[in-house]
Amino acid sequence: MPRTKRKSVGRPAKGKSRSYFEDSNHEETDEQGLPSDEAGRLKIKKNYEELLGIRIEKLKGRVLNREKINKNIDGVYFICAECRKVCHNLDEGLVEDPQSRLNLCSACAKEKGIKGTAA
Repeated sequence: MPRTKRKSVGRPAKGKSRSYFEDSNHEETDEQGLPSDEAGRLKIKKNYEELLGIRIEKLKGRVLNREKINKNIDGVYFICAECRKVCHNLDEGLVEDPQSRLNLCSACAKEKGIKGTAA
């Protein structure tokens, strides 16, 4: 006859691997005034900057990720070719290049005087 597992006494453990997700909570103090979707995009942008590191120079102007926010709205994470920051089209705006090599945020496009198709 096989042995049966003992039932633990007390409260069951909830997710032991929470420390991975709780590391990013230290930076939430400056994000308290933002809506949850903007705060989430800010975290994703910081993660992209940490992951890419020095390769941002090589990937400047490129689209990193396209996401579907709802049926009508598409979100685009990209690296601005001018200021070399990770940007999102809903936060910083996007002036898209036809070859998708020199994408600019709206602030940098305004400085250069480029009037492109804003996505």
